[in-house]
Amino acid sequence: MNKAQIILKSRSIFTALECMPLEGYVAIKDNKILKVSNGEIDSRLVDNSTLIYDMGNKTISPGFSDAHVFFSGWMLRYIGLDLSNIKNTKQIIEEIISYSKSVKENKPIWAHGYSIDLDKSEMDALNKLYKSRPIVIFSHDGESFWLNKAAINHYGFDFCANCNEVLWKLIEEVLDDHNFSKHLYKEYVKMLNSHGVTMVKEIGYDTFSSFTQVLEELENNNDLNLRVNFMSQPVKEGANFDYGKKMRDKFKGDYVRFSGFNRMSDGSISQMDGYIKEPYNNTDINCNLDIDWETIESEVIEADENNFRFSLNAQGNAAVEKVIKIYSKCKKDINNKLINRHAITEAEYADFEDIVQMGKFGIICEFYPQIQSISDYESKVNMIQDKIGLERGKNYWNRRKMVELGVPLCCGTDLPLVIDDIPNSIFHTCTNKFAVGGKVFNEDNTLKKSQVLKAWTIGGAYDMYRECELGTLEAGKLADISVFDKDIFNTEIDDMNNVKICFTMVNGKIVYNNL
Repeated sequence: MNKAQIILKSRSIFTALECMPLEGYVAIKDNKILKVSNGEIDSRLVDNSTLIYDMGNKTISPGFSDAHVFFSGWMLRYIGLDLSNIKNTKQIIEEIISYSKSVKENKPIWAHGYSIDLDKSEMDALNKLYKSRPIVIFSHDGESFWLNKAAINHYGFDFCANCNEVLWKLIEEVLDDHNFSKHLYKEYVKMLNSHGVTMVKEIGYDTFSSFTQVLEELENNNDLNLRVNFMSQPVKEGANFDYGKKMRDKFKGDYVRFSGFNRMSDGSISQMDGYIKEPYNNTDINCNLDIDWETIESEVIEADENNFRFSLNAQGNAAVEKVIKIYSKCKKDINNKLINRHAITEAEYADFEDIVQMGKFGIICEFYPQIQSISDYESKVNMIQDKIGLERGKNYWNRRKMVELGVPLCCGTDLPLVIDDIPNSIFHTCTNKFAVGGKVFNEDNTLKKSQVLKAWTIGGAYDMYRECELGTLEAGKLADISVFDKDIFNTEIDDMNNVKICFTMVNGKIVYNNL
């Protein structure tokens, strides 16, 4: 019998094959799982070199997959000069002036980290001093920014920008600085590993600048502790299928692969940008946006013909219905399931009959299990009542019906909207509470702990075409494993936010250890 190099022992092992955990061990050799069994460790697996980690009652799980992340958004919190210790606007101006002398004259000035309210009249001094040199500074959380007139002219966005898509030119320039972007991506990977994330679907705008060179270098140097399936989101031009073919042919390794195309359709219901079937309350408006459904459908059909998958973000029930109709025109197998694994991201407000269709065609839902962490009950529920009414609002975050009707589920965070926190996602998705001790919203739409974990594990692996080698704990699969610091199945749901990840493996290598 092969000897295990590492054995993880626990009274709570969630394999994602069953709903409840088993008591036993996971044996690992090289980069693969050698054996998963209940009971005591088989002595034939052990020799003097075998490392045995007794996890006690800590829950061992397959590694977690985040199906919707933006490194390009996260990195804006770290570009250029660090202003995190600055106390007033005057000092920010002084620091920018001093820092500008260390940056090549033909280069823009970037900064990040401020947490104060900027005095706009004082900041105007930078317009006068730098009439032709772009300056962009981001707040500590990336939610706010300031830019001078030269930056507005150079980058094509202003203070009204409310989504990262319009920042594409700035993002391209930052990504092209490989010394910076490579170093920061390593830190990003460490951060995700510390949250138990072992695989992501990374969204890059258009051709992802030249950042694929960084991913290639990291993979070739065995310096990438995260499996990266990257997608192209058309922003400045339409979907580039020649680029997709080149990336698909180029990246076929265990760590970096091309995963297809991503697009927005509608937007937020709170802004009446979500496309809904019946008008918003007291209006004749179904959607404030003018959605180019013709282009979206044309791209999806061409992608499908070339065996690429597509993810379309749809929040309103009419948008969900429209996306399903588009996907229904794609290639299907003998069971009437889509051959290419097209997905709807969010499906925040979806009607029962459309969820039935999603299950019928096997359309994946990439849902956001932590979305309630960024709102409070009163503001969110009042918004729903105001915009569509609570009767229609019963279909908000209707994940239970998705599970019951066979819709494949996986999890995304829209990082940096939120940072992965699997225990926190379990709390929100299993309770439909916005905060501990708060009111429950749509209790009938909640999931069980095991269902949330399956979405994070085997669901994510399926979404990324990796379910044959990842997503469950079973012999022969790659050893991507995460460990909670408690037995989450015997942890009260309101205590889930106190649970942390304490151990992560990728490809049989320990990449995070806080035991």
